Amino acid sequence: MTKLRVGLLFGGRSGEHEVSISSARAIARALSADSNSEKYDILPVYIQKDGLWQAGDTAQQVLTTGQPLSTSSDNEPLARWQTPPEVAQVDVWFPILHGPNGEDGTVQGLLKLMQVPFVGSGVLGSALGMDKIAMKMAFAEAGLPQVKYMAINRSQIWSNPCVFPKLCDEIEQKLGYPCFVKPANLGSSVGISKVRNRSELETALDNAASYDRRIIVEAGVIAREVECAVLGNDNPKASVVGEITFNSDFYDYETKYTAGQADLFIPAKIPAEISQKVQEMAIQAFLAIDGAGLGRVDFFYVESTGEVLINEINTLPGFTATSMYPQLWAATGIPFSQLVEQLIQLAIERHTN
Repeated sequence: MTKLRVGLLFGGRSGEHEVSISSARAIARALSADSNSEKYDILPVYIQKDGLWQAGDTAQQVLTTGQPLSTSSDNEPLARWQTPPEVAQVDVWFPILHGPNGEDGTVQGLLKLMQVPFVGSGVLGSALGMDKIAMKMAFAEAGLPQVKYMAINRSQIWSNPCVFPKLCDEIEQKLGYPCFVKPANLGSSVGISKVRNRSELETALDNAASYDRRIIVEAGVIAREVECAVLGNDNPKASVVGEITFNSDFYDYETKYTAGQADLFIPAKIPAEISQKVQEMAIQAFLAIDGAGLGRVDFFYVESTGEVLINEINTLPGFTATSMYPQLWAATGIPFSQLVEQLIQLAIERHTN
């Protein structure tokens, strides 16, 4: 039996570089476990924080130690566009690059040009899944209920002193307090602020504008946060529903990645009809952005009214052994190693159809 060479692409030029390494280590273990070791060989390909691609012993060192490489300013700019020669040996790619320059369609476009199958959504699905404004527009077109929101450009925030106060007035009138200010194109809650008054709003808008030229402001809602994992291509399936609880003001970066800061309940202790509704909406959302392979869809469950509101979709969710996505599927009956195997087969299926 000829083994498939899996190019495990990790690291990347985003603030989630270290999270990507952790996900890649978990996937590498899964590819080396059980019957997967007889089907697949792993070729680790590491993208440094400065964009330089590394393969061979250097990439393996990062995968083994879990420690990112220090970057050098001496790298020639052209070198960032050159892939290692080992890349030509890849049969199927497993990109696990979280955040901008990884799950936003940029790398997916490059892999598409290579004409080699790759795990996850393509250019369109990845781009829609990353940009919160475009995502919400797609959800609205699909008829999925959401919280009230406003889309804003950096130019409106960093404008003359007459325009900015009017913008804040409009936000207060349409959304009220509390509300959430978010960069449209960052993951892991980076740059997100919960605001309760005018002063906090002004600071939060300025902060978000420093991360992205597109900003979204969402009305706050008193709700439970539930999540559902999706697996498949044109006929995807939904996992059991899980719930996240935390003591912090909201599910920020520190809460997500600090042990003991948040609790996961799988399955979520919610009514069966609500779970079914979440599962149906998760599949609708996945199809609305033309998702492929995998996705995790986050919702607000407003217990007082029974409403389910879609929050966002993540087309390349965290993939460590303790991440929500693989845990949801483990609870649904697909253990980690089988999940990785299915994703590779879905990538091949998508490429040939």
